[in-house]
Amino acid sequence: MDTRTSYLGLELKHPIMPSASPLSRSIDTIRRLEDNGAAAVVMHSLFEEQITLESEQLDHYLSYFTDAFAEALSWYPEQQDYRVGPEEYLDNVRRAKEAVDIPIIGSLNGISTGGWIDYAEEIEQAGADALELNVYYIPGQPDVTAADVEELAVAILRAVKDGVSIPVAMKLSPYYSSLPHLAQRLVEAGADGLLLFNRFYQPDFDLEAFEVVPSLTFSTSDELRLPLRWVAILYGRMPVDLGITTGVHTHLDVIKGLMAGARVTMMASELLQNGVERIQVILDDVVAWMGEHEYESVAQMQGSMSQKNVADPAAFERANYMKVLQSWRPDPAGQLYRELVR
Repeated sequence: MDTRTSYLGLELKHPIMPSASPLSRSIDTIRRLEDNGAAAVVMHSLFEEQITLESEQLDHYLSYFTDAFAEALSWYPEQQDYRVGPEEYLDNVRRAKEAVDIPIIGSLNGISTGGWIDYAEEIEQAGADALELNVYYIPGQPDVTAADVEELAVAILRAVKDGVSIPVAMKLSPYYSSLPHLAQRLVEAGADGLLLFNRFYQPDFDLEAFEVVPSLTFSTSDELRLPLRWVAILYGRMPVDLGITTGVHTHLDVIKGLMAGARVTMMASELLQNGVERIQVILDDVVAWMGEHEYESVAQMQGSMSQKNVADPAAFERANYMKVLQSWRPDPAGQLYRELVR
């Protein structure tokens, strides 16, 4: 069974890899990820705040914005134990490259076009095979337009591409008003890959303390549907590698992602909850499923259920919304009601 795929110019033995998470903070864990079948490893992110703020300010941001980022900063140690600053991060990339034979992908997370972008070049010099660029910005001011938000992402990508020669993937949120238009602009600006989607943690209200509090929740397979839809829509429309990085927990999630058009499927919640050994188990299940359904290669599956290749392309757009609403029928026996209120 040929499970090989390619992503960002890297030849991978299969499409399953851990996404940026606290798992890659430890070189020993990176070795365990390789031993358990990871095709590549995305390093935990180097945040703009880590580069630009003094230690006291960094402590404030790490506390105030805990869980606001896609990688849940509460997993990190307290500030007094926090030693993964810019130089330590670069050293971790170097050590990871020496420790394993699989590709190592660096990760930068920020929201401005400041000097922190220079660290993209440093990450390349440290040995990273590619770079993941994670732009997370909440436009809380009413005078910031949707075009402004798009332009920020494009400008950061251009600045990074000007400084590095390794491939760069953009990790996007699902909240842009016209995702295909932004995707096209990013490809024109030099993006080698698009990852869908960045998963944000939303604040909650503590009604006893009357405080806004962070809330960490792991993803579920149900969350796969959103990136699945958009990967299927974008597939084949522009020359870029697509990846899914939300809601991947099982071999069926991996297969669905590939059939939508993804080159890779990344996971973090599944590995944090159930151990890095899950990579090999899921890969074995993918191979078994392929054999049962007479697939000879991963490439044969990729994009086979994208919008351009299915019999009913409208199923990915508004027509599907109408069909779902019209598919509901009342249950005379009241069974549906009982299930809903249980």
